[in-house]
Amino acid sequence: MVGLMGGTFNPVHYGHLLMCESIREEFNLNKIIFIPARIPPHKTKENIISPEDRLRMVELAIEDNPYFKLSDIEIRRSGPSYTVDTLKEFRKIYSFKELFLIVGADSLVQFHTWRDYQQIFSLSKIIVAKRPDTDENLLNEHIDKFTNEMGAKILVSGHRAMDYSSTEIRERIKKGASIRYRTPASVADYIYKRGLYRSDKD
Repeated sequence: MVGLMGGTFNPVHYGHLLMCESIREEFNLNKIIFIPARIPPHKTKENIISPEDRLRMVELAIEDNPYFKLSDIEIRRSGPSYTVDTLKEFRKIYSFKELFLIVGADSLVQFHTWRDYQQIFSLSKIIVAKRPDTDENLLNEHIDKFTNEMGAKILVSGHRAMDYSSTEIRERIKKGASIRYRTPASVADYIYKRGLYRSDKD
């Protein structure tokens, strides 16, 4: 059983890592593959650094976990990084394994805006991670709709995601504030050495 964790990772932080490790144990996944997006379709206005820098930071963040793997499949593919295209490629690679797409609760309630989202349900099961501010009623409405009308197989993790965000980390860097214990030291060192996120132009 293979978990797939897509995202911008701008930058990757402990919230991502702890959530994935908890989900890996909870659902007995063999591994989780992190998939940084080249061009996130839903974050066109966000200040996003280069795909290569984001890929390298994820590589540094997960290097000590044998169950975490990295894929550059979306980085290598030109154009917007649509999840449905990525799942089709992974389905070819792991034709005999169960795939579990890991998404946040906020993403699931916006799933209808994703390209060919109905097809995603036929390619992978979904694992939903809740945040501290998750609207349980709204989430359950969408789960019921997708399950009953589209045959989706949706599992809800008992793990509550840490209230960390990449946005907060970027803002702290611009202010000169510490990001220690928000992201791995290797990632923080990379950010500082490369001078990333110091201004809105990064």
